[in-house]
Amino acid sequence: MTTATLPVRAAHPKGWWGAVIFVATEATLFGTLVGTYVYLRFHNAHWPPPGVPKPPLLTPTLLTAALLLTSIPMYIASRAAGAGRRETAWRATTAAFAVQLVYLVWQLHDYVHTIDVYDPQQSAWASIFVTLLGADHLHVLVGVLLSAWFVVRISSRLTRYRIVGLQSTAFYWHAVNVITLVVLVVQLSTHL
Repeated sequence: MTTATLPVRAAHPKGWWGAVIFVATEATLFGTLVGTYVYLRFHNAHWPPPGVPKPPLLTPTLLTAALLLTSIPMYIASRAAGAGRRETAWRATTAAFAVQLVYLVWQLHDYVHTIDVYDPQQSAWASIFVTLLGADHLHVLVGVLLSAWFVVRISSRLTRYRIVGLQSTAFYWHAVNVITLVVLVVQLSTHL
């Protein structure tokens, strides 16, 4: 009697699961913030309040589009690292990092202006709007720091630990891009 052997399915590394759990908690945080925004929107006659200028459209839309495109090199970096192609992974991560950094610097500059224009203490709208943008920018900062770390770490060699780290960072980055897109939709909703 012969017994058939089943193929062994490799489990995802612990670092990957850590990234999944972290992203799930961040999705919960942003779900709560967006839910608060929607709740406040439907319980206020004027949203934003009268006399408050509506947030800009063009610059945040173009910056978010550029940021979303960084998912492509991060995907390439993740795949290349998994295949042992260190140079390709490094180049793709570096390209993504450059765009991510430009996005973050520009958005932080605009955020300082946003806080001046939309004083969070003046209305519920300004408070949730500034909080939502700030939380998103903080998550982009974390992603930029992770990308920078892997630009440095995989410049010399690729280890299993670094591969899992880069793949987890790419997963996190895709989640940050989705969150940033949702924040942009919330921002643009004031023009509807």
